[in-house]
Amino acid sequence: MDHTLTAEIDGAEPPTPAAVKALAGLCDRAEDRGGSGVVILHVTGAPAGDWAGGLDVMLVSKWERAVRRLERLPMATLALAHGECGGMALDVFLAADIRVAALDTRLLVHGDGSATWPGMAGFRLVQLAGAARTRRAVLFGLPIDAPEARTLGIVDGLVDDPEQAVAAAAGLVSGLSGKDLAIRRQLLLDARTTSFEDALGPHLAACDRLLRGTAQEAS
Repeated sequence: MDHTLTAEIDGAEPPTPAAVKALAGLCDRAEDRGGSGVVILHVTGAPAGDWAGGLDVMLVSKWERAVRRLERLPMATLALAHGECGGMALDVFLAADIRVAALDTRLLVHGDGSATWPGMAGFRLVQLAGAARTRRAVLFGLPIDAPEARTLGIVDGLVDDPEQAVAAAAGLVSGLSGKDLAIRRQLLLDARTTSFEDALGPHLAACDRLLRGTAQEAS
């Protein structure tokens, strides 16, 4: 497969400058390549109770911005989860275009005994499945197991063979333009909070981009 990048994310580790740098480096490579292809993210691991002890808000902000950059890449992203998946692993998993999980996967919003971690994983869970259906996970840290996550639409598929999932994702995005995929992704994300009137302009701009490209190919 052309233009494939891979990374492993360990959710048992807290965000660190090295983790931010590694994710930013992955984004750099994806942006440099552009075009078609898949970024494959293997995610697993969940934090221990004292996970957030050494963090500060500046580092958390840098991590969240790196994940947001991943979410906007001009390449398709596929996240493969197994086992307990929380912390950085959950952040990256929820930001991917295609999310598949092994049957033993449990999605966990980290808690330290006093409250759950108020990071953007909670935001993405609500955006994907709604506040009512993710309330117990976001407020109380109750795990979402793989079959439930599939029912809620958080997980796109349950797999026994990761390589099969990678091959399916490659087939799904084969021939697609990475830049145009990024535009469609943004239109999709904006549709949840944007009025028809405000959305019309960006949608027409995307249509114009496609039509201009089609006309150039025909000439």
